[in-house]
Amino acid sequence: MKLGFTPAQEAFRRDCAAWLEAQLSGPFRDIRGVMGQMAALERRMEWEQALGRERFSAIGWPEEYGGRGATLGEQVIFAEEYARAGAPGRVGHMGIELAGPTILTFGTQAQKDRFLLPIARGEEFWCQGYSEPNAGSDLANVRTRAVLVETAAGPKWQVNGQKIWTSLATFAHWSFVVCRTEEGTKGHKGLSYLLVPTRQAGVTIRPIRQMNGEAEFNETFFNDALTDAGNIVGAPGEGWKVAMGTLAFERGVSTLAQQMSFRNELDRLLAAAKANGAAADPGIRLRLAEAYSGLRIMRYSALRMLSNADSGELSGAAYTYKIHWASWRKKLGELVMDVLGPEGEIARGAPYEWPELQGVFFSSRSDTIYGGTNQVQRNLIAERALGLPREPRGA
Repeated sequence: MKLGFTPAQEAFRRDCAAWLEAQLSGPFRDIRGVMGQMAALERRMEWEQALGRERFSAIGWPEEYGGRGATLGEQVIFAEEYARAGAPGRVGHMGIELAGPTILTFGTQAQKDRFLLPIARGEEFWCQGYSEPNAGSDLANVRTRAVLVETAAGPKWQVNGQKIWTSLATFAHWSFVVCRTEEGTKGHKGLSYLLVPTRQAGVTIRPIRQMNGEAEFNETFFNDALTDAGNIVGAPGEGWKVAMGTLAFERGVSTLAQQMSFRNELDRLLAAAKANGAAADPGIRLRLAEAYSGLRIMRYSALRMLSNADSGELSGAAYTYKIHWASWRKKLGELVMDVLGPEGEIARGAPYEWPELQGVFFSSRSDTIYGGTNQVQRNLIAERALGLPREPRGA
């Protein structure tokens, strides 16, 4: 496991930091520190395009697809400096971190040529079509179906069904959708991974209002939605394999930027504890120290995971990462409320806008649920990382 960086990499770090500082204290100073998923969307889309022009958006991708061909170490450095600079939350992360790497690994040359540059340039945005109503955390319990049909424009996949908790779907151009393409199949068999345009008559998107006032999540309805026959990643019936590859990328370099964001939250919490006197409480001080220690352990775990990273494969360490960070942040959210005290329970007023620290508490409640609950994560660790017998399931 590599814990340090070379002099050349540190020089690269300085270059990244300088560019980010120039942009965020200059033309994009109005969105510095903006973390809300739905805040300042138009400006953050412009920011994505600025990143794309400098080839910072998809820094690890090959140059022909809009990247820099950066090494793993350079990708980690940029992710850390991005968070350290207070750069805004990425609205293109579904394409940059999930759809793009999946297409790079599993897609055809035609798919790479069609989709990767628009993603890297911030011209097209993506959302994820995995979760379904009544399926809970069982990703394989897919009812959305797709069949090949002949149209005047040639063969197309016709998609019918519903997805839920579709993040950022309201402005996405495309969705990567796991659907059932083989009649009579169950579980992970008979699934396919389709790339579906969302801005068409056959797709309806309904926002879901959250308790923090935002509407990041959506219901997505497919009613005879169409996509070209060539917009299938992998072969028909191989959707589960591709979907698992996408989840592997979710545990990639962006984990280091995520941790820098967590560190920013912890720093704000420390400042609040010192300002209101909560830091004088020995119990609060102990929990703050535990939060700091837990975050450092998380960093070393991620570095170990990334040191052994290979495209499309999850190491044993990677299986532990989601439950680790989600449990840590849930405790951080609880600590936020204990530090703030009664003041933390009061909103600023209409339209129901909460300060950032309270937002940590709200969002952390979902961390142990989405992307696979902690219970599901424990099963994944047992069955896939440790090779233990599968949990008995009903017929």
